[in-house]
Amino acid sequence: MKTRTKPFDAAAYIEGPEGAAAFLGDALETGNAGYIQHALGVLARARGMTDIAEASGLGRESLYKALREEANPQFETVLKVLTALGLRLSVTPADLAA
Repeated sequence: MKTRTKPFDAAAYIEGPEGAAAFLGDALETGNAGYIQHALGVLARARGMTDIAEASGLGRESLYKALREEANPQFETVLKVLTALGLRLSVTPADLAA
């Protein structure tokens, strides 16, 4: 018998603002811009792309394009998406000893 698998979709497992914040926080710690954009896309899909597009003032297609890993969205766009997701950035000192 053949084993059947389904693609993993993290969006199906993100629960509440705390889960979203933890998911994005982990992505930010990587320092990988493409992965951070991917994480924002996962969060937007988890909440509903149409809802996030409307709340951010962006078109749905523009939102998809901005959150592709190879895209280079303006920082203003990232801030709009974060606001629409109910998240905000905060800054903490980097561990310089590491």
